[in-house]
Amino acid sequence: MAHPPIGIAELRAHFDAGFLARTSPAQINQAFLELGGVEAVSVSVSERSRLIATVVAGDPGSNFLMTLEVDARGLISGLDFRGWVIPPVPTTWQGVDAAIGSVAPQVRLLVAEVAGGSCQPVHGIDPGTAAPLGSAFKLYVLDALARAIAAGKVSWTQPLTVTAQLKSLGSGDLRDQPDGTTVSVHDAAAKMISISDNTAADMLINLLGRPAVEAALTTAGMADPALDQPFLTTREFFTLKLDQWPALAQRYIAASQAGRRALLASVADRAPLPAETAWATPRDIDSIGYFASATDICHVYASLAALARRPGLPPVAGVLQIDDGGLGLDPAQWQTTWFKGGSEPGVLTFTYMATTRTGHSYVVAVLAENPSAPIDEATAAPTVRSAIKGAFTLAAHG
Repeated sequence: MAHPPIGIAELRAHFDAGFLARTSPAQINQAFLELGGVEAVSVSVSERSRLIATVVAGDPGSNFLMTLEVDARGLISGLDFRGWVIPPVPTTWQGVDAAIGSVAPQVRLLVAEVAGGSCQPVHGIDPGTAAPLGSAFKLYVLDALARAIAAGKVSWTQPLTVTAQLKSLGSGDLRDQPDGTTVSVHDAAAKMISISDNTAADMLINLLGRPAVEAALTTAGMADPALDQPFLTTREFFTLKLDQWPALAQRYIAASQAGRRALLASVADRAPLPAETAWATPRDIDSIGYFASATDICHVYASLAALARRPGLPPVAGVLQIDDGGLGLDPAQWQTTWFKGGSEPGVLTFTYMATTRTGHSYVVAVLAENPSAPIDEATAAPTVRSAIKGAFTLAAHG
């Protein structure tokens, strides 16, 4: 991009035919010329087929929000640069609430200090009401894994094997590995949290067993574990959202818990996976998925922090701090940042636990949902992240 013009043959090697039908090579090169090269600053959304990132372009540098989409072959099918002003970090609780409330009609927030293994609320918006989590459910899988390791049932170095039956859709790269590929339990956990690898999550759920993960919901302090029973694998989640939509989903919703377990058993080995067709509007986000309240999220972070201090379990902390979710807290004040987020159409979740250099830990959890329309992550994610950054500062300064 920094050296236009780019020849037609090279453009065809990188952009799909649909994009080139909408945008001529001359228009592409003119846009690249005006941008003058791009440098990534932070990533808001990283999925298999879509990337949303803050970039600096031009001289002098200007901030843009870049959305990049690719087709099934990896060719660019969408590329957009939106002039963007970084949202200011709120300096009052009213400002935090207003920013978070602007992204969706239903939002939940908890800001709490974690001390002595418990959550001490500082500020909140409806923190006790359960909401869809997206991939933040993977915190509970990590909690169950840590407990299994502590009990001597599993080891961090134990190999796991990628199989066709365990491959899932959505984010992550293990799905692309040949059947028979092995990966350690530690590496699977790291991928599950840092890049939200769905296949890694399902491999760990398969290793632990569904009952062990369901038990972790209770031991990690969830108020209503029945909301997540049966605990879905991501493969099951995608099957319900994509296969025979909406008939299969309606059967699942109408069934008792025993009926749901039986239905999942009937589709467990279904192959191949449903065709990966992204759905643009919310699909039963309050009925099919993973659910917890912002308070529940604080409790699972407190549980993970306690587990990470036990012999043999420091990797729990290492896994959680690989990616800070683009928060960028001041390292002079903040020692570590743990992060897990999640999203699907109509759902956007950001959860963090950060610890100051003086040893005070705080959790900020934001659960946003819109049952009737997708949330525009390109604008919502930076807004929520700025609000969360303000919330950490306000909590730490009392």
